[in-house]
Amino acid sequence: MWKDWENDMDLNIFIYIAIALTFTLLSSKLMKAIKLPNVTGYLLAGLLAGPYVLNIIPQDTVDKLGIIPDAALGFIAFSIGSEFKFSYLKKVGKAPIIIACLESLGAVLVVDLALICTGHDVPFSLCLGAIAAATAPAATLMVVKQYKAHGPVTETLLPVVALDDATALMCFGISVAIAKTIEGGAGDNLVLTIVKPLLEIIGALAIGLIFGIVFRFAIKWFTGRGNRLAITYALVFACIGLGEMLNVSSLLACMALGGTLANTSNFADVIFDQTDRMTPPIFMMFFFLSGAALDISLIPSVGVIGIIYIFMRVVGKMLGSYAGAAISKANKNVRKYLGFTLIPQAGVAIGLATTAMSIVPQHGPQIRTIILCGTVIYELTGPVITKLALKKAGEIS
Repeated sequence: MWKDWENDMDLNIFIYIAIALTFTLLSSKLMKAIKLPNVTGYLLAGLLAGPYVLNIIPQDTVDKLGIIPDAALGFIAFSIGSEFKFSYLKKVGKAPIIIACLESLGAVLVVDLALICTGHDVPFSLCLGAIAAATAPAATLMVVKQYKAHGPVTETLLPVVALDDATALMCFGISVAIAKTIEGGAGDNLVLTIVKPLLEIIGALAIGLIFGIVFRFAIKWFTGRGNRLAITYALVFACIGLGEMLNVSSLLACMALGGTLANTSNFADVIFDQTDRMTPPIFMMFFFLSGAALDISLIPSVGVIGIIYIFMRVVGKMLGSYAGAAISKANKNVRKYLGFTLIPQAGVAIGLATTAMSIVPQHGPQIRTIILCGTVIYELTGPVITKLALKKAGEIS
């Protein structure tokens, strides 16, 4: 009935946005009633209304609204960057860096070994395993903000997920280089394949640093709230756009922007507080559209390889985070519960899977299908598990 009516009347894009926001608002009430995170409701609302279920929001509309997820991820990364104050990093020490490296490496190695030991092609196993390092910060941050989580696990979690983007890029670059060498790829490109992710990280951080310095002086010149908010939007969008143009991580650029502002300006807290008040509708739309893009029909197609990847990635994350927390002598709750908060996986992983299609085209389509299916499962279950872990740790009242 809806589809027939929709065919007769081509809805305006703003009507679709209104429908999406209405769905997210109603879902948040339902989630509150059943004590689940709001972000889970946003994802489920998008899944229900999206092109793969009821088709209230058709695929072409999801595509047209593609700028919203990019903007939301930019602001989420900008917000996470505020956690990188030198005074805070001095207090927590090296723990976040050690944990971020080991949880990423743990996921890669466990998935690699599981796939190779079950008889799968080594280059394929290395490429798929490399993507296991990536963690999506958006859902985790939304859970932390909704429940005002506070404590050692939360304080360690935010810098860890921020560093995760960099460690994932490095793991992917090294793994792909090894896979290409095994398959007899051009040796001349081996060094470039390994070094390229490092150059991308440096480039992204440089963009954020430069715009962060501009930010510091701009908010001294423009003192009105509206003007400062406009500056924030302009510079976050500049980081996103320039990152995409130069093919470097926009997330890292926006994190560096937030980190630079947090460490150089006395007005940083005011800017972050103001931004937090203005971005919730963007985040709601982001998760709604993420849900709408989840194709649940892929789930039956992943087979044994997909099951191995989905399960063993979680095992690797938990083992790696536990080892990192133990080595850095972190709080016992960090050792026990941090791994459970690193399950969500989305944008960066999908981007790496798309890159894999051009680097190892013989394995690319299968890798992308597995990653897309994993995204469906991780995004729907991750926020709930994160909430439970933080509650067990005593950081959600």
